[in-house]
Amino acid sequence: MASVLNTVSSVRLSNTNTNRVRTQSVMAPISVSFSRRRFTVRAAETDTNEGVKSQAPDKAPASGGSSFNQLLGIKGASQETNKWKIRLQLTKPVTWPPLVWGVVCGAAASGNFHWNLEDVAKSILCMSMSGPFLTGYTQTLNDWYDREIDAINEPYRPIPSGAISENEVITQIWVLLLGGLVSAGILDVWAGHDFPIIFYLALGGSLLSYIYSAPPLKLKQNGWIGNFALGASYIALPWWAGQALFGTLTPDIVVLTILYSIAGLGIAIVNDFKSVEGDRAMGLQSLPVAFGSEAAKWICVGAIDITQLSIAGYLLGAGKPYYALALVALIAPQVFFQFKYFLKDPVKYDVKYQASAQPFLVLGLLVTALATSH
Repeated sequence: MASVLNTVSSVRLSNTNTNRVRTQSVMAPISVSFSRRRFTVRAAETDTNEGVKSQAPDKAPASGGSSFNQLLGIKGASQETNKWKIRLQLTKPVTWPPLVWGVVCGAAASGNFHWNLEDVAKSILCMSMSGPFLTGYTQTLNDWYDREIDAINEPYRPIPSGAISENEVITQIWVLLLGGLVSAGILDVWAGHDFPIIFYLALGGSLLSYIYSAPPLKLKQNGWIGNFALGASYIALPWWAGQALFGTLTPDIVVLTILYSIAGLGIAIVNDFKSVEGDRAMGLQSLPVAFGSEAAKWICVGAIDITQLSIAGYLLGAGKPYYALALVALIAPQVFFQFKYFLKDPVKYDVKYQASAQPFLVLGLLVTALATSH
């Protein structure tokens, strides 16, 4: 619109037997041409240098993109026609590892995991439930309800581009959801639970995913609530599932992981910067929209760093100084990469920052899990 509003329009009235009449108006943003057989409306070009040029390199179809990025479901993906590859792209496999790692942390925190065939098989099924099934369900559901925003921000994505039909998307959502819930029920039976705790964790997580993306609640409309819900889904829920599978989920662990989820809130904010235009257009109050990008950057890194430092303080107070020191050592490189990449340009360097800093954060999760198991 900015470029259109800086144009000088012309109105042309033409007839095969009449002369052309041209008028100019400074206020009118369009050019209209009439003839007997057609009616066209077009933006007139400006010959001034004052107009704002439209630049949207990230919105162009990724015809020369990477097929590897396409399979992972990340930016820079190539256009694909194979339906199964498109289905995989919708599940965003790049988002599975944190959930898989959460199961590992829960199993470690239980203190009852053993390196035998049965426990490994249980953990693999629990990881499949948390990652491919329920995270895949969440990501596909989110893309479905974000199709209007993606039509603004990333119109080349599978749903807004029409690469996959609506019925196919809805079918995929149901298959992944049911696959996750069935896996949870199997795990409860396998673990000998009298109360199906893993099934209810999976059901609760699935409901949280739905109200995060879908109206009327659509938690993601609020930057604080939505991002905390997302952080809890990535940190607390898979940890609880892993610990409940191999041991007992205790109240202190529930509180600790909910607090750790504040760091997850910070991680979720990282992904909001690239969607500011669409979020603002659709009325979503993400933190970069509500507070501006500059303030939101510091809210993001503060949530990540202060949370981890608080957990380190908790471990120190619990008489586990070596674990606390190890956690602090893992926080330091995260701060370094925040200044090197994220705080400079959260849109340009978001992938580099997450690839560089998040491995240290997830290692910190494991350190905390090991500390609570001893």
